[in-house]
Amino acid sequence: MKKNIVLICLLLIAFATHVSAQSGYQIVKTFHITSMGGWDYPAVDANSNKLYLSHGGQVNILDKITGDSIGIINNTIGVHGVAFVPSLGMGYTSNGKTNNVTVFDLKTGATLTQIEVGKNPDWIMYDPFSKKIVTSNHSGGDLSLIDVNTNQVVATIAVGGAKLETVVSDEAGKLFVNLEDKNQIAEVDIAKAAVINIWDLAPSESPTGLAIDLKTKRLFSTCDKTLVVMDATNGKIVATVPIGEGCDGAAFDPSSKLIFTSNGSGTVSVVKEVSANVFKLVETITTKKGARTISLDNKTHMLYLPTADYEPLPADAPKGTRAKMIPGSFQVLVLAPSKK
Repeated sequence: MKKNIVLICLLLIAFATHVSAQSGYQIVKTFHITSMGGWDYPAVDANSNKLYLSHGGQVNILDKITGDSIGIINNTIGVHGVAFVPSLGMGYTSNGKTNNVTVFDLKTGATLTQIEVGKNPDWIMYDPFSKKIVTSNHSGGDLSLIDVNTNQVVATIAVGGAKLETVVSDEAGKLFVNLEDKNQIAEVDIAKAAVINIWDLAPSESPTGLAIDLKTKRLFSTCDKTLVVMDATNGKIVATVPIGEGCDGAAFDPSSKLIFTSNGSGTVSVVKEVSANVFKLVETITTKKGARTISLDNKTHMLYLPTADYEPLPADAPKGTRAKMIPGSFQVLVLAPSKK
């Protein structure tokens, strides 16, 4: 009898381990957009049914459930990302080629004004603590802080890197930004408008995507084939987890404690936050080549990854040659968790 009980317990443990090794996510839809141009970060407005897609010189607005076109925001040349201020009914786009930010009406998509910022604004976000829009000026090595009540730049913060990437907030007065060229994370005090700490990610390199768990105070930085987990209070690296190649985005779901990395090689790596210091790769989901950026809808828990179809490379193509995008093949992969 005791042997049977032990056997049952072992089977239950094995079953639980198998279940925990699956995230339950799968591709459920693909939205096709025929307009031309490249892309960068998608953005979900969790307070509406809208999905915003940076795409060449415009932003495509889709219904996030059906994929139907809702509208277009024009004159956003080299757009990288979109941020929202729901309380004011305004959205903001970072326009990399014109070094400015477009302010638009969330209801109509109409442009309200444009704001000059630093060189090549890339990542853009809204910090609810300071009530500032923050742009990470990729080529300028600084951050621009915009007061949403005046739509004026009120601070420019030199960070020191030549290639700034994603910025996240602890929603308590601090910002954290990936320095891609220096393999570091900078901690920024918003009130002081100054960098107060620089933390090394070495031996990991080329940090791009960044997410944060506000409860455990952990930063999730996507480096070259590695997710680096860092303590946001002191810069200590607490874990590293292998991920796919060519990642340019990260998302964290606080309800499931899952971290998602969008790997341009054609996968999503799913990492479980078991505890504040224990992290495990639980699944690698096949997506499509080029799906390197990601956005999470915190209400529906759905993931959105833009990509395209590519022409095959010639057999004699030099190493490092990029495949050409097939015109009109821009698309968004929609991933959803299985219903339990």
